[in-house]
Amino acid sequence: MAENTLLESNKEAAAPTSASTDTLKLGFLGIGWIGRNRMEAIANSGLGEVTAVVDPVPQNVEEAQKTAPNAKVGDSINDLLTEEIDGVVIATPSAFHADQSIQALESGKAVFCQKPLGRFAEETRRVVEAARKADTLLGVDLSYRSTVAMRKVYDLVKSGELGDIYGVELVFHNAYGPDKPWFYDPKLSGGGCVIDLGVHLVDLALWTLDFPEVEKVTSSLFTKGKRLTSADDTVEDYATASIQLATGPHVQLSCSWNLPAGQEAVISATFYGTKGGVAFKNVNGSFYDFVAERFWGTQTETLVSPPDAWGGRAGVEWAQRVANGEKFSEEAEQFVKVAEVLDRIYDR
Repeated sequence: MAENTLLESNKEAAAPTSASTDTLKLGFLGIGWIGRNRMEAIANSGLGEVTAVVDPVPQNVEEAQKTAPNAKVGDSINDLLTEEIDGVVIATPSAFHADQSIQALESGKAVFCQKPLGRFAEETRRVVEAARKADTLLGVDLSYRSTVAMRKVYDLVKSGELGDIYGVELVFHNAYGPDKPWFYDPKLSGGGCVIDLGVHLVDLALWTLDFPEVEKVTSSLFTKGKRLTSADDTVEDYATASIQLATGPHVQLSCSWNLPAGQEAVISATFYGTKGGVAFKNVNGSFYDFVAERFWGTQTETLVSPPDAWGGRAGVEWAQRVANGEKFSEEAEQFVKVAEVLDRIYDR
């Protein structure tokens, strides 16, 4: 699916699940294509009004004004927070996520932030504590949770129909690499393909299995085909990790940038149980089209097929919760648990 098609599909994805009495006033910090996608989804849902935007790139602001011509344009997060807004949607480089989220939360604004919420577990924990102290809703764009296919997988695992889950295989290979230089500076990004792509995989596994305690983590990180000896100065572009859960299941993870995968992307989360298996996976190398499949021995049943306009759905769901008056949720501790696993993959 082309980027423009994804943006257009927000109109389908954005229908609110229940009526709200007032339209939220929202500020958008960082409006590159991901930030604009989330902005358009929330605006098209009717839940949120784009009150103010901030981005250092004039072209991004011009594009955003096509959707929100009346939005005020600021130069910094301080400009956003002086506006009468209910929440802030953050899509800036990773190094800024924690501090900007904390600043917004301390000003009493709800926050929806791109992943990772923090470069390290310590940063993530500080954000969650700020949300708890402010009693304000904190959301993170762990967007694959919101796909119809992954929710079907989640529900099937929860139903017990697969018996006891004992194995989970997680894959995210991206035949391309990030096009922004900051992704390749670990001080700005917090890491390479693991924190960029693996964060989704770890979240899907732990979320589906009720966030069990993680007993042991081992990993191998590579950069340009060679073992990475220090993640302080270089980011990994290929990684594998073995995660043993205290409840029994074993999780195997593999992710990469610029891998010769024979297609644009390979994305999957597969759960094996004593009575069968189920998988969430992309179709024909697509970044946007997913199926849910159930397995019995050599048999496969397709449970969910495309299309599914999920791109901005997580942001719309957060906006709906804010509109419903929700405050801090202990679910935010899940963000810390995922970050702790990533730290262990990086051996830090």
